[in-house]
Amino acid sequence: MKRKTFFLFLIAIGLFSCKQEPYSLSKIEGGQIPVSDTLKAHQEFEDLIKPYRDKINRDMDGVLSYAPETYSKSDGKLNTAIGNLMADIVYEQGNLVFKKRTGKDIDAVILNHGGIRSIISKGNITTRTAFEVMPFENSIVVIALKGRQIDSMTHYLSLAKRAHPVNGLKLTLDKDYNIKESLIQGKTIESDKVYYLATNDYLYNGGDGMRFFKPNDSTYVLDYKIRNAMIDYFKKVDTIKPSKDDRFTQTQ
Repeated sequence: MKRKTFFLFLIAIGLFSCKQEPYSLSKIEGGQIPVSDTLKAHQEFEDLIKPYRDKINRDMDGVLSYAPETYSKSDGKLNTAIGNLMADIVYEQGNLVFKKRTGKDIDAVILNHGGIRSIISKGNITTRTAFEVMPFENSIVVIALKGRQIDSMTHYLSLAKRAHPVNGLKLTLDKDYNIKESLIQGKTIESDKVYYLATNDYLYNGGDGMRFFKPNDSTYVLDYKIRNAMIDYFKKVDTIKPSKDDRFTQTQ
C-alpha cells in the first residue's frame, strides 16, 4: 500500500470511529418586523399587478342596483329590513334553482343575524356591496324537514331573541318570548308534513347552535353561493325596497 493511500485510510477510520453527538435545540429567539405604509412598494411588482388590480376594481365597482336608504342589521329587534332582504333573496333566487331541479318549492328560509357583515349604504349598489355584506363562501342548502323539526327551529328562534332572517315563516312571540303563533306559508305547521327549508351550509352543519337540521329526509346542495344570489338579484332589480314587516314579531 502506498504511503498516501495508507494515510487516507487512517483518516477515514478516524472519522467513522468518532462518536457523533446528537444536536438539540438550545434557544429560540424572535423579533418583531413592523409592517406599515412607510415601506416602499416595489415598483416592478406594482407595474406587474396594476392591470389586474384595475380590472378587479372595475368589476367590483360596477353599479348593479340602487338603495334609497341605508340598511343595517341593527335597525330592528326581531326582524330587520336588510335581514328580510337577505332571506327574500335566498328564497327567490334559490327557489329558481331548486324548482328547476326538483319540481318543488322552498317553503321557508332561515339565515343567521351574524352572517350579515356590513350595512347597505344609501346610493349605488355594486358587486363590492355584495362582497362586503356577505364576505363568506356560504352556499344555499335546502333540507327536507318534518314539521316537528320546524317546531324545534321556532323554539330556537324564540330563545335566541335575535333578528335571524326568515322568509315563509311567520313567528309571533308574547312579551315573555313564548311562541304565540307559528305559520309556514300562512298555515299551521303540521308535525308529520315535510317542509323544504333553505339555509346556508354553515348553519346546516350546526353553526350558531342550529342543530335542528339533522337528521332529515333529504338534503339538496344547490352549489349556489349566497353572495352570487345577491349579485344576480341586484342585477334584476333597479331599486331595492326592503322593509321590516310582521314575519318575526313580539306582542306587548
